[in-house]
Amino acid sequence: MATTESGVGGSQIDDARSAEIVQLTGGGATQSDFEVPTGVKPPRKSPLGVFAEMPILVKLSALWLTFIVLGAIYAQLDTRVFNGALPLGDPNLQLNGFNAQTGEFGTGTALEGSSWAHPLGTDALARDTFARAMHGSYVSVTVAVVSVMFGVIVGGLLGSLAGFVRGKTETVTMAILDVVLAFPALVLLLALVSLFEVRDLFVISVVIGLLSIPAYTRVSRANSLAISNREFVTAAEAIGTKKWTILRREIIPNVFPTLVAYAMVAAAAVIVVEGTLSFLGLSVQLPTATWGNMINQARRDINSNLAQVLYPALILTFTVLALNQVGDFMLRRSAHRGSSI
Repeated sequence: MATTESGVGGSQIDDARSAEIVQLTGGGATQSDFEVPTGVKPPRKSPLGVFAEMPILVKLSALWLTFIVLGAIYAQLDTRVFNGALPLGDPNLQLNGFNAQTGEFGTGTALEGSSWAHPLGTDALARDTFARAMHGSYVSVTVAVVSVMFGVIVGGLLGSLAGFVRGKTETVTMAILDVVLAFPALVLLLALVSLFEVRDLFVISVVIGLLSIPAYTRVSRANSLAISNREFVTAAEAIGTKKWTILRREIIPNVFPTLVAYAMVAAAAVIVVEGTLSFLGLSVQLPTATWGNMINQARRDINSNLAQVLYPALILTFTVLALNQVGDFMLRRSAHRGSSI
């Protein structure tokens, strides 16, 4: 009898709630229009939509990263396509040196302060610091992108496979990665880089990219383990779907967003590593400009011109901070989307 009364009472409450909704909306909507279905992903937003929901600090970080990437592209276009005809100029041109085309010496000065012609001044060899910083951004961006590609593609596939298949595949994969992670990362990196007589951008990018794989693998494996226990994966297994099909259609697409968000944070660490190698003279060799070797060269004149050390150091710091801010935002957003599935 109590159950019947409860059912009647619940029905009356639902009817009253529906009537209230109809009254508030003028009869144009029902209660079902306000119910959010469970197990359904929220619609994906456009890049502008994602940018609009960012906090102000994350927006500033995203704009800074856009500036760095566009600066790297512009610098390469200036050098490789327009042969230095664009306003940026040659990063290795000594403004007080001899110009073979004109037969005259330049009028620039070394360690010049900021000016309209040289926004960040010049270094000890009278080279434009802003031009060198923009060309240095190309090295950092390239190393970060290659590292992310290695991590997301190779590490993502290995981790997804290990977390879903389990068994010996997981045991062997994680054992190998644990051995690699047991070595101090910087020491292992220095040992590998020193094996190459020619340390160009390709070599540095590949070595750092290979050493990035274990971290991405662990992240993707953890997500794969969690997703493997979800209802849609269990249902696919129950109806006899092949494991490779489940991995391709269910596991990897759900691991990928979290991995990309993590890549932003990992890219910050990669840029710091490349900067450290450059400072030690073990990255891309001179005269190619990198943020690390700019700091290394400018430290000799730190007493007379502190700005030439601060400029590349601040650019490196702001870039790493921006990547961390955007990466943390993307991780939180990915976790929120994942919890709504």
